[in-house]
Amino acid sequence: MSALFNKLRLFVSLSFVFLLFFQSVSAQDKFKRVTGWVEQHLNALGGRAVLIILKDSQIVYNQSFNKMSKRQITAAQTKARLKNLDESNFTQDYTPDTQAEIDGAGKWLTAALAMTFVQENKFRLSDTVGKFLPIMSTYGKGHIRIWHCLTNTTGIKEGGIRESLPAFQKIQSAKEYLEFISEYPMEAEPGKIFRYGNIGWQILAAIMEQVGEKDIHTLFKERISEPLQMTQTDFGSKPFPLLGSQAFSSPMDYIQFLQMILQEGRYKEKRIISKALINEMQKNKIGKDCIIAGSPDEERIWGYGFGEWLIDQPLATSPRKDAMPESPRSQFIGYPGISGSFPWINYQKKYAAILFFTSPDNKESFRSYQDLKEIVDSVF
Repeated sequence: MSALFNKLRLFVSLSFVFLLFFQSVSAQDKFKRVTGWVEQHLNALGGRAVLIILKDSQIVYNQSFNKMSKRQITAAQTKARLKNLDESNFTQDYTPDTQAEIDGAGKWLTAALAMTFVQENKFRLSDTVGKFLPIMSTYGKGHIRIWHCLTNTTGIKEGGIRESLPAFQKIQSAKEYLEFISEYPMEAEPGKIFRYGNIGWQILAAIMEQVGEKDIHTLFKERISEPLQMTQTDFGSKPFPLLGSQAFSSPMDYIQFLQMILQEGRYKEKRIISKALINEMQKNKIGKDCIIAGSPDEERIWGYGFGEWLIDQPLATSPRKDAMPESPRSQFIGYPGISGSFPWINYQKKYAAILFFTSPDNKESFRSYQDLKEIVDSVF
């Protein structure tokens, strides 16, 4: 009897091992085309990338790709020397915990931070900025509303991001920033022109510092990064950082943020942002009468919510004159950066993903990212 029992136990054990092996091989085969896409495009992505995919609160794909060319290594070393930084940080292999610049995807983080204040009634989306920042009213800009800041539609004429960055980087405080931009000209009524940039996000940061009574770094840490266990995400070391274009994160950190967005404001049973506000973030605020004056080329055809590109282009209309446009909630949201990283969420397929990379001369187009997204879609 004992011998029979031992044979049966051995059979069950082997069957279990075989099942695990089969599942592992099956999973690898399922994502074979996904891996193939990254390998094919790796050089254009800068020679280093990490792709993480999350489904049903579980990471189902997590792979690092590292194959920098000699030219890319030399360029990275040169950049490090120019900035007096450690060269190894610019050439080391990427892992899920590598921290690097995430370009405009920082706007998504900033919008989420702003929603925590709306949730607490510290300010409303319809509030004017002049209500909190008298200097804006002094210079004829007090009528700009919070929602305009969240959608790059303040109406203030700003130069291109690359042109304006050197001047903005010298600014050390919210007061200094507001004095700097207060004399910028208005080129249109707020909400009537879309110009991708930093101004609205910095005005919003100044308001959050005032109503939150803390610096923006502390507010972000207490309200977003600590609750989401994001240990590698911040806005650098400047006292008053550029929230719209100079954030830092890691692939693993950012997927945790995307998990919260995908779960409509919850993270591991903890409510971070209300479901209603998450939904509002994902409605197009760019109406048909809004002029697209400054935008990355491919993004010109998309919608824009609060810190999120709405890639399935939901039509936005205003219920009354000068009201915040309304639209159906987007099902495909993301943030392809100019020089790095593409986080996205597909609500129909119920998954989130981030392609994490940094490439100053990024040669990829959104059409390529769309191909990757469609390949991942086909897995589910």
